[in-house]
Amino acid sequence: MGNLYDYFSAPDDRTALAAFDQGIEETGLPVLPVRGMEPYVQLGRAESMLTSTPYDDVTSLPRFNRLLSSPEDESRWLVTLTDELRDALAAARPGGFGAVAETWSHIEEFGGDAPRDEPAGFLDMLADLAEQARAHPEPHRLYCLMAL
Repeated sequence: MGNLYDYFSAPDDRTALAAFDQGIEETGLPVLPVRGMEPYVQLGRAESMLTSTPYDDVTSLPRFNRLLSSPEDESRWLVTLTDELRDALAAARPGGFGAVAETWSHIEEFGGDAPRDEPAGFLDMLADLAEQARAHPEPHRLYCLMAL
């Protein structure tokens, strides 16, 4: 079946944690539910490509997959995504994600050969979320709720 990932934006970590506890949809925050697009390696590699930053440097950013929920939770976790990713996703428009998706679709974590349109479609939808997040007077941040 695969893990479930809810990518969403919120004004701050406190609001994101409240959404984690109450349910994202119940709080009215914009959400992108997906399967199989995990935020650490897969999305981290996309961030590396989008920002032209080495992957190891991306993973050392303070907000890269920082756990906000309790580490003792066994089936649900809430992590932060970087502002650099949010900004890179929004900046990639209007040209889209063709070149990045082509390279990204061949990473080992996709089995080495995912259909290019799936990663490109995901990045496009995540860019919509990023654009909405940046449109606020105080830009919102991106988060991922992971569930087994």
